[in-house]
Amino acid sequence: MFNIRIGNGYDIHRLIPYKDLILGNVHIPFDMGFLAHSDGDVLIHAIIDSLLGAANLSDIGTLFPDTDPQYKSIDSRILLEKTISLVREKKFEIINIDSTIIAEQPKLKPYIPEIKKKLATILNIEEEQISLKAKTKEKLDAVGELKAIEVFSVCLLSKIKNG
Repeated sequence: MFNIRIGNGYDIHRLIPYKDLILGNVHIPFDMGFLAHSDGDVLIHAIIDSLLGAANLSDIGTLFPDTDPQYKSIDSRILLEKTISLVREKKFEIINIDSTIIAEQPKLKPYIPEIKKKLATILNIEEEQISLKAKTKEKLDAVGELKAIEVFSVCLLSKIKNG
């Protein structure tokens, strides 16, 4: 039986005018937001997929399909809370999460401490267990042209002893 598991996650959403931009359950002031079935929080979605992958629990699209009306405009925090509950039912705990947000605009560095604090609270882990970086695409591809934001995430889970 493996005691340590790694999972990776990825998400991308198109940016459109007059929508809220939410990353890590934090509202970021910007003139565009995500076109999505839920609130479009690509950071939380990538983290969810990394957790599900590590725990061998499928993927976000299978568990929370965008064809299901109950998830229309849902706060991604709720999806993350459901995911972490499933991960803990399988007797895993989070060792760490490492995510990279790729966005040409807005500049995200000032929001990273608040996002980490919010994620740590939702996941019931220490802020030190979360690494969060913001990068640009140097004006290349859809992300660089302000048409989308994408996130890559990895997590490490450990089987709870006596679990």
